[in-house]
Amino acid sequence: MNIEILTPDKEIYNGNGSLIQMPGMDGLFEVLNQHAPLIAALKKGKIKIVNDKEETLFFDINGGVAEVQQNHVRILAE
Repeated sequence: MNIEILTPDKEIYNGNGSLIQMPGMDGLFEVLNQHAPLIAALKKGKIKIVNDKEETLFFDINGGVAEVQQNHVRILAE
């Protein structure tokens, strides 16, 4: 799936991944390939991405919104 993490200043990440874990308002949740569409509010925490090379990447955010649709995850983060 394609993953984008955007802030008001810049694009933090744009690439493919097999898993993304995000800090939702009610706790951590994961999205895998072919996940059902959703929109979720995010709180301060770490985003974990496992990319296509099986590398694990972490990104700190201060909150935001995640949208999952048609195997594409877009995060608008603070």
